[in-house]
Amino acid sequence: MPSEFTPKLLTTIGAGYTRQQLGADLSAGLIVGIVALPLAIAFAIASGVPPERGLYTAIIAGFIVSALGGSRVQIGGPTGAFIVVVSGIVAQHGLAGLTIATMMAGVILVAMGFARLGGVIKYIPYPVITGFTSGIAVVILSTQVKDFFGLEIATVPGEFFGRWQSYLSHLHTLDPATLAVAAGTLLILVLWPRLPTPIPAPFVALLVATVTVQVAGLDIATIGSRFGVINAAFPAPSVPAIDEATLVQLVGPAITIAFLCAVESLLSAVVADGMIGGRHRSNMELVAQGAANIVAPLFGGIPATGALARTATNVKNGGRTPVAGIVHAVVLLLITLFAGRWAALIPMAALAAILVMVAYHMSEWRTFRAELRAPKADVAILLTTFGLTVVVDLTVAIEVGMVLAAFLFMKRMAEVSTVEAIRSVVSDDAGAAGADTLSPRRALIPSDVEIYEINGPFFFGAADKFKEALGQVSRRPRVLILDMEKVPAMDSTGLRALRTIVDRCHAERTAVIFCGLQAQPRTTIRRSPLGERFSEADLSLSFDEAVAAGGKVERRGTGRTGEHPADAREGREPGGR
Repeated sequence: MPSEFTPKLLTTIGAGYTRQQLGADLSAGLIVGIVALPLAIAFAIASGVPPERGLYTAIIAGFIVSALGGSRVQIGGPTGAFIVVVSGIVAQHGLAGLTIATMMAGVILVAMGFARLGGVIKYIPYPVITGFTSGIAVVILSTQVKDFFGLEIATVPGEFFGRWQSYLSHLHTLDPATLAVAAGTLLILVLWPRLPTPIPAPFVALLVATVTVQVAGLDIATIGSRFGVINAAFPAPSVPAIDEATLVQLVGPAITIAFLCAVESLLSAVVADGMIGGRHRSNMELVAQGAANIVAPLFGGIPATGALARTATNVKNGGRTPVAGIVHAVVLLLITLFAGRWAALIPMAALAAILVMVAYHMSEWRTFRAELRAPKADVAILLTTFGLTVVVDLTVAIEVGMVLAAFLFMKRMAEVSTVEAIRSVVSDDAGAAGADTLSPRRALIPSDVEIYEINGPFFFGAADKFKEALGQVSRRPRVLILDMEKVPAMDSTGLRALRTIVDRCHAERTAVIFCGLQAQPRTTIRRSPLGERFSEADLSLSFDEAVAAGGKVERRGTGRTGEHPADAREGREPGGR
């Protein structure tokens, strides 16, 4: 049986690879390679790097993700999610800083995979994911206005509001020819998928726009006019100079890249599982993504992850094994080597239209609108993450969103955790006549025994509630029984609250008895200093055993209200050993 760190490529080939499947994978890989061509170029340009770097990324990262990945059909490469963070890193630290940050992110991803943290990604709150994803879509859209309308702006401001202010002040420079090419490209992207043809819409739109501009002799911006001829030669690997100060500055961006890569790749793998009825290996997928982001930057690549749109295209065209992803990388390599120079003719307006369509699909505006009907706290997290992504920075947005979500989770968990006093209904000499018919297990509780029932996780969010409830005990009972049968887990703050109560009861000569302890709370108590005051038997009592033990605790001396049941059995001082 393959382990969780076995690449799916080995599993699928070992299970028997047929000629029919090879044909389907070759066809799917060819189509996906054609789809990836314009996207790789567009994502690179939008990120502020030369267009060929997007191609290098799609080739190298695409090959590694398919060869080593934990998904059958995942297609790796540059995606729109990285545009915001990559452009920010390039603006502050240059291409060398981007290379270092991407490689650092790759190391983080590999470590996450081998630490088996692939399943942790599913705990990221949905409002956070929706918020920053929709925010990225808005930012991508805002960066394409200049090229879509052909505005004459020397330098577009980096700030969101400054950017739009610049657009509005330069609307008089709009170029009708550029707008016509962009609008026509967008129209093809919308209408072409409705036709029964396997030829991808982005490729058709790019081809039509490029031919139209060349035949009509339109004087509009192209990749060649802005970046020069695309270098068709594959670059030699190189490592930029690294110093400690730079590494420290790039820790935050590297963590952001790793986070985005992990989230997007695993979400894409989950969606792909639903399409093919499979099951990916999340930890191996993280290792593969990490390896891709370590190797690709050595050849000039930018951050890469699993691309949902290209993965879905792969599945819809018959790809069922990682061979399709490898073929897609080979197709891109051949195009880059033998037809890369023709990419210089692609109009910038056509690439802007493609990115506008990417932003539209990425925005998931219907999901965003539906989330606005969620509880107010979730809506606040959604809007905060969205707003910070658009206006401030993606790294800040993710950090704040996760912190807010964590606080919300703790608040909700504290609200469901309760501490209730179970009042005694039968006195020492009342017998069974006064039994509580609603709670037979509490029928013979003496009147000087107090019982408190704790429900839910006993962590720092609920500790104050526990201390407040016990602080309301006006008299000093002979025995205090803490029923923790419904406490699945306890943290150090909850343990400290218990210790405070035990110390107070010891000072007041009140015996404390635990009952119903589950495995985790019992182990936590036993390993703490508090556990030194209780035997293993004391921590393993059922409710009935605790009541019976409490009944045997005798009063000792004036003002001394009781002793621990273990003390009563062994003749020890209360709370001592």
